[in-house]
Amino acid sequence: MTDERKLEVSDDMYYRVHPWHGLSLGERAPEVVNCYIEIVPTDTVKYELDKDTGLLKIDRPQKYSSLCPTLYGLLPQTYAGQEVAKYCMQKSGRSGIVGDGDPLDVCVLTEKVILRGDLMLSAYPIGGLRMIDGNEADDKIIAVLEGDCIYGGIRDIAACPEGLVERLRHYFLTYKDSPERTRSQTEIVDVYGAQEAYEVINLARLDYLAKFIASN
Repeated sequence: MTDERKLEVSDDMYYRVHPWHGLSLGERAPEVVNCYIEIVPTDTVKYELDKDTGLLKIDRPQKYSSLCPTLYGLLPQTYAGQEVAKYCMQKSGRSGIVGDGDPLDVCVLTEKVILRGDLMLSAYPIGGLRMIDGNEADDKIIAVLEGDCIYGGIRDIAACPEGLVERLRHYFLTYKDSPERTRSQTEIVDVYGAQEAYEVINLARLDYLAKFIASN
Protein backbone atom coordinates (compact mmCIF):
# COMPACT_ATOMS: atom_id res chain seq x y z
CA MET A 1 0.00 0.00 0.00
CA THR A 2 1.43 3.35 -1.04
CA ASP A 3 1.48 6.12 1.55
CA GLU A 4 0.56 9.20 -0.44
CA ARG A 5 0.68 11.54 2.53
CA LYS A 6 2.99 14.44 1.86
CA LEU A 7 5.39 15.92 4.34
CA GLU A 8 4.55 19.55 4.91
CA VAL A 9 7.81 21.44 5.00
CA SER A 10 7.97 25.01 6.22
CA ASP A 11 10.24 27.39 4.36
CA ASP A 12 12.05 27.94 7.65
CA MET A 13 13.25 24.31 7.62
CA TYR A 14 15.49 25.03 4.65
CA TYR A 15 17.57 27.49 6.63
CA ARG A 16 19.98 26.93 9.47
CA VAL A 17 19.41 28.88 12.68
CA HIS A 18 22.10 31.48 13.41
CA PRO A 19 23.88 30.20 16.57
CA TRP A 20 24.15 33.67 18.11
CA HIS A 21 20.90 35.35 17.12
CA GLY A 22 18.56 32.49 16.20
CA LEU A 23 19.22 30.18 19.14
CA SER A 24 17.67 31.23 22.46
CA LEU A 25 19.57 31.31 25.74
CA GLY A 26 16.96 28.92 27.13
CA GLU A 27 13.76 29.06 29.14
CA ARG A 28 15.61 28.19 32.38
CA ALA A 29 18.37 30.80 31.97
CA PRO A 30 20.51 31.82 33.75
CA GLU A 31 20.46 28.64 35.90
CA VAL A 32 20.53 26.42 32.79
CA VAL A 33 21.70 27.83 29.47
CA ASN A 34 22.02 26.79 25.85
CA CYS A 35 25.61 26.90 24.63
CA TYR A 36 27.02 26.88 21.12
CA ILE A 37 30.36 25.04 21.09
CA GLU A 38 33.10 26.25 18.75
CA ILE A 39 36.19 24.41 20.07
CA VAL A 40 36.85 21.03 21.67
CA PRO A 41 40.01 20.09 23.64
CA THR A 42 41.62 18.24 20.72
CA ASP A 43 41.47 21.22 18.34
CA THR A 44 44.85 22.65 17.33
CA VAL A 45 43.12 25.37 15.31
CA LYS A 46 41.08 28.14 16.93
CA TYR A 47 37.62 28.07 15.40
CA GLU A 48 35.26 31.00 15.82
CA LEU A 49 31.71 31.77 14.81
CA ASP A 50 31.53 34.07 11.79
CA LYS A 51 29.03 36.59 13.12
CA ASP A 52 27.69 37.62 9.71
CA THR A 53 26.97 34.17 8.26
CA GLY A 54 26.60 32.01 11.39
CA LEU A 55 29.16 29.55 10.00
CA LEU A 56 32.10 28.23 11.99
CA LYS A 57 35.34 29.59 10.56
CA ILE A 58 39.07 29.17 11.18
CA ASP A 59 40.26 32.14 13.21
CA ARG A 60 43.90 31.12 13.49
CA PRO A 61 46.14 28.08 13.98
CA GLN A 62 47.40 27.79 17.53
CA LYS A 63 51.10 28.73 17.45
CA TYR A 64 51.96 26.80 20.60
CA SER A 65 50.92 23.41 22.01
CA SER A 66 48.50 24.80 24.62
CA LEU A 67 45.02 23.37 24.03
CA CYS A 68 41.76 24.51 25.60
CA PRO A 69 41.09 22.06 28.46
CA THR A 70 37.28 22.19 28.06
CA LEU A 71 34.60 22.63 25.47
CA TYR A 72 34.58 26.31 24.52
CA GLY A 73 31.97 28.44 22.84
CA LEU A 74 29.41 31.19 23.33
CA LEU A 75 26.10 31.94 24.99
CA PRO A 76 23.45 32.88 22.40
CA GLN A 77 21.65 36.21 22.58
CA THR A 78 24.22 37.70 24.96
CA TYR A 79 26.53 40.65 24.30
CA ALA A 80 29.37 42.18 26.30
CA GLY A 81 28.44 45.83 26.17
CA GLN A 82 27.89 48.72 28.56
CA GLU A 83 26.23 46.82 31.41
CA VAL A 84 28.83 44.04 31.45
CA ALA A 85 31.60 46.65 31.38
CA LYS A 86 30.06 48.62 34.27
CA TYR A 87 29.80 45.47 36.37
CA CYS A 88 33.41 44.57 35.60
CA MET A 89 34.56 48.03 36.71
CA GLN A 90 32.44 47.81 39.87
CA LYS A 91 33.88 44.43 40.84
CA SER A 92 37.49 45.02 39.77
CA GLY A 93 37.90 48.63 40.86
CA ARG A 94 39.22 49.46 37.40
CA SER A 95 38.14 52.37 35.22
CA GLY A 96 37.95 52.85 31.47
CA ILE A 97 36.71 49.31 30.79
CA VAL A 98 34.45 48.62 27.80
CA GLY A 99 32.70 45.44 26.70
CA ASP A 100 34.52 43.43 24.06
CA GLY A 101 31.53 43.55 21.70
CA ASP A 102 31.14 39.78 21.48
CA PRO A 103 28.72 37.22 22.93
CA LEU A 104 29.72 35.86 26.33
CA ASP A 105 32.28 33.06 26.17
CA VAL A 106 31.55 29.80 27.96
CA CYS A 107 33.73 26.85 29.01
CA VAL A 108 31.77 23.62 29.53
CA LEU A 109 33.12 20.81 31.71
CA THR A 110 32.31 17.23 30.79
CA GLU A 111 33.87 13.80 31.24
CA LYS A 112 32.84 12.82 27.71
CA VAL A 113 35.13 13.02 24.68
CA ILE A 114 33.35 15.20 22.13
CA LEU A 115 35.23 15.16 18.87
CA ARG A 116 34.01 18.29 17.11
CA GLY A 117 32.45 21.66 17.65
CA ASP A 118 29.62 23.39 15.77
CA LEU A 119 27.00 21.95 18.12
CA MET A 120 24.69 23.10 20.89
CA LEU A 121 24.17 21.74 24.39
CA SER A 122 22.59 22.63 27.73
CA ALA A 123 24.77 23.42 30.74
CA TYR A 124 24.65 24.73 34.32
CA PRO A 125 26.77 27.88 34.90
CA ILE A 126 28.84 27.38 38.04
CA GLY A 127 31.07 30.48 37.98
CA GLY A 128 33.41 32.44 35.80
CA LEU A 129 36.75 34.09 35.21
CA ARG A 130 36.71 37.88 35.25
CA MET A 131 39.14 38.48 32.41
CA ILE A 132 40.26 41.87 31.13
CA ASP A 133 41.94 41.97 27.72
CA GLY A 134 43.59 45.36 27.33
CA ASN A 135 40.71 47.58 28.43
CA GLU A 136 37.93 45.17 27.45
CA ALA A 137 35.74 43.04 29.72
CA ASP A 138 36.03 39.47 28.41
CA ASP A 139 34.37 37.22 31.01
CA LYS A 140 34.64 33.46 30.64
CA ILE A 141 31.58 31.73 32.10
CA ILE A 142 32.35 28.24 33.42
CA ALA A 143 29.55 25.66 33.21
CA VAL A 144 28.98 21.91 33.47
CA LEU A 145 27.22 19.76 30.88
CA GLU A 146 23.67 18.95 31.94
CA GLY A 147 23.47 15.27 32.92
CA ASP A 148 27.24 14.73 32.95
CA CYS A 149 28.15 11.76 35.19
CA ILE A 150 31.23 13.39 36.74
CA TYR A 151 30.62 17.15 36.67
CA GLY A 152 26.84 17.28 36.28
CA GLY A 153 26.15 17.57 40.01
CA ILE A 154 28.43 20.59 40.55
CA ARG A 155 26.49 23.83 41.06
CA ASP A 156 29.26 26.21 42.13
CA ILE A 157 32.89 26.61 41.16
CA ALA A 158 33.90 26.15 44.80
CA ALA A 159 33.17 22.42 44.33
CA CYS A 160 35.21 22.23 41.12
CA PRO A 161 38.72 20.70 41.22
CA GLU A 162 41.16 23.56 41.84
CA GLY A 163 43.64 22.17 39.33
CA LEU A 164 41.08 22.38 36.53
CA VAL A 165 40.35 26.02 37.28
CA GLU A 166 44.10 26.71 37.23
CA ARG A 167 44.40 25.02 33.85
CA LEU A 168 41.69 27.31 32.51
CA ARG A 169 43.42 30.34 34.00
CA HIS A 170 46.72 29.36 32.41
CA TYR A 171 45.11 28.73 29.03
CA PHE A 172 43.39 32.11 28.85
CA LEU A 173 46.46 33.97 30.10
CA THR A 174 48.61 32.44 27.35
CA TYR A 175 46.35 31.50 24.42
CA LYS A 176 47.00 34.72 22.54
CA ASP A 177 50.78 34.55 22.96
CA SER A 178 52.83 34.46 19.79
CA PRO A 179 56.44 35.23 18.83
CA GLU A 180 55.28 38.66 17.64
CA ARG A 181 53.37 39.43 20.84
CA THR A 182 56.00 39.78 23.54
CA ARG A 183 53.74 41.08 26.31
CA SER A 184 50.36 39.56 27.09
CA GLN A 185 47.51 42.02 27.59
CA THR A 186 45.16 39.55 29.26
CA GLU A 187 44.54 39.54 33.01
CA ILE A 188 42.28 37.40 35.16
CA VAL A 189 41.45 39.61 38.08
CA ASP A 190 38.94 37.35 39.84
CA VAL A 191 37.33 33.91 39.89
CA TYR A 192 33.66 34.11 40.86
CA GLY A 193 30.89 31.68 41.73
CA ALA A 194 27.50 30.75 40.32
CA GLN A 195 25.51 33.72 41.61
CA GLU A 196 27.88 36.20 39.98
CA ALA A 197 27.83 34.15 36.80
CA TYR A 198 24.05 34.52 36.75
CA GLU A 199 24.43 38.29 37.18
CA VAL A 200 26.94 38.57 34.34
CA ILE A 201 24.69 36.50 32.07
CA ASN A 202 21.63 38.63 32.90
CA LEU A 203 23.57 41.83 32.22
CA ALA A 204 24.82 40.41 28.93
CA ARG A 205 21.21 39.66 27.99
CA LEU A 206 20.32 43.31 28.68
CA ASP A 207 23.27 44.43 26.55
CA TYR A 208 22.08 42.15 23.75
CA LEU A 209 18.57 43.60 23.87
CA ALA A 210 19.95 47.15 23.84
CA LYS A 211 22.29 46.40 20.93
CA PHE A 212 20.10 44.30 18.65
CA ILE A 213 16.45 44.64 19.70
CA ALA A 214 15.83 48.12 21.12
CA SER A 215 17.67 49.78 18.23
CA ASN A 216 15.47 48.07 15.60
